Amino acid sequence: MKIETVRERDVGDLLPMLVAYCDFYEVDPGEENLRAMALALIERPEEGVQLIARDQAGEPLGFASLFWTWQTLGAARVGVMNDLFVWPEHRGHGVGRALIEACAQLARERGARWLGWDTAPDNRTAQRLYDTTGARRSEWYSYSLDL
Repeated sequence: MKIETVRERDVGDLLPMLVAYCDFYEVDPGEENLRAMALALIERPEEGVQLIARDQAGEPLGFASLFWTWQTLGAARVGVMNDLFVWPEHRGHGVGRALIEACAQLARERGARWLGWDTAPDNRTAQRLYDTTGARRSEWYSYSLDL
């Protein structure tokens, strides 16, 4: 398996996974908006990056999106893995773990003190993986305000 930063030539393979990820969470931001986001991150990696995992034949297996921010309570740079997706037929084979490890490595290289992420309370499949990574489950609640 190979994990690389998404480049423009990868967007065609990335897009179906972005759509499937959004479908899982029952949202539809629109394919053109997803494409625009991917291209914006390619143009501005200082804001975040997307990683794509491929098998030896080059077939896409999954992706992760990693964004950069700061966290005042730790007075530190933080990596936020907003998205992690692996095609169902490739789950349980180390793809998700490899994407998390790649995100952690990029965050370390950027000087982040930690890597954080959220998942839905009913996403037990993801939680089983996350609970084996050494990450601590947060006691915080997440909120969002539509603007």
